[in-house]
Amino acid sequence: MTYCLGVVVDEGLLMVADTRTNAGVDNISCYRKLHILSDAPDRQLHLACSGSLSVSQSVLGHLAGHPGLADASSLFDAAEIVGKVLHDGNRALRDAHAGEKCTGASLLLGGRIGDEAPRLFQLYPEGNFIECKPDLPYLQIGETKYGRPILDRVITRRTPLAAAVKVAFLSFDSAMRSNLSVARPLDLMVLPSGAAEATILRIEQDDVYFNELSRRWSAALVQAAATMPDPWFMDEGRSCPLPNPVSALRAL
Repeated sequence: MTYCLGVVVDEGLLMVADTRTNAGVDNISCYRKLHILSDAPDRQLHLACSGSLSVSQSVLGHLAGHPGLADASSLFDAAEIVGKVLHDGNRALRDAHAGEKCTGASLLLGGRIGDEAPRLFQLYPEGNFIECKPDLPYLQIGETKYGRPILDRVITRRTPLAAAVKVAFLSFDSAMRSNLSVARPLDLMVLPSGAAEATILRIEQDDVYFNELSRRWSAALVQAAATMPDPWFMDEGRSCPLPNPVSALRAL
């Protein structure tokens, strides 16, 4: 019951997570999914959680004040520590539900340590992980399918950071339009390359910018669909009125 997204571009890193944990007709609840593990000038660590809320809380509890995170020399080292804690938390859940199907947790870990550029890792329930690379400059966990198409079409490593935030919001707008299990408030973290600290924001239901972006995106999609050429095999509107003639396409 969530959607978490991380994007790494040349100008920096962003992470966004929704807050919905239940989406029943009469049982809707919210919980923060994007957490700060470290917020020091030389150590920015941010964690987004999807899946079992109990496992996520257990992982966060074990990571709070973890000495290994303070000593890690790179985000890769931090990912190994977080992966081990996640593996143990998911294993404890499986042991407690022996013989029953249960859902564990998965994570996104983003940030930087020292002078390294911002990095992003996806950690699987087993504790292993992958790093976000230039050929696919984003990672998703949770309810990912509705928000992915715009990312595939628009985001590249050269996308400006401000534009990447805009596209990330549109990705969440698409997910929320088609899936009740994703909803605002959204939590956003933006870490520009070379910055000493990250910007942390919460996007509420009445956020003016997000609502205007959603309105304009819907209008732009309707307009774009209307300007696409009609199918060549249609009968030019006699039985199905369509705004555009198809004779030019038929001549191709």
